Amino acid sequence: MLRITRRIQIPDSELAEHFVRASGPGGQNVNKVASAVELRFDARRSPSLPQAVRFRLESLAGRRTTRQGVIVIRAERFRTQARNRADARARLARLIRRAAIPPKVRIETRPTRASIERRLQAKARRARLKLIRREALPLDD
Repeated sequence: MLRITRRIQIPDSELAEHFVRASGPGGQNVNKVASAVELRFDARRSPSLPQAVRFRLESLAGRRTTRQGVIVIRAERFRTQARNRADARARLARLIRRAAIPPKVRIETRPTRASIERRLQAKARRARLKLIRREALPLDD
């Protein structure tokens, strides 16, 4: 059971782990032991996730999501299979936790009168400067 929040928990049956050989440190061990972990989670069909979280999760996962909505996380930072497995699960949990937070709704506001006046004054100042520069330059016709 992968515990994400108090309300969201993902049973191990929804997670598929595949062990492969890792690149990087490990010496001769790298050639013999499948220590890298490829963790797959079918976010689109998961009954454990609320629908809103599912949509946000797919967009947050980006390139890690397949066309079918399966999130693939590859962990090979560590030399042991157990640590890579824990790393992959922690990264998935962190991703789902981020997706579980609904985005803040932007409340549209109107600009203040003072800010409008400052903007218009800045535009007028810039226009005057450009006009002065245009008049100062001789035209070669």
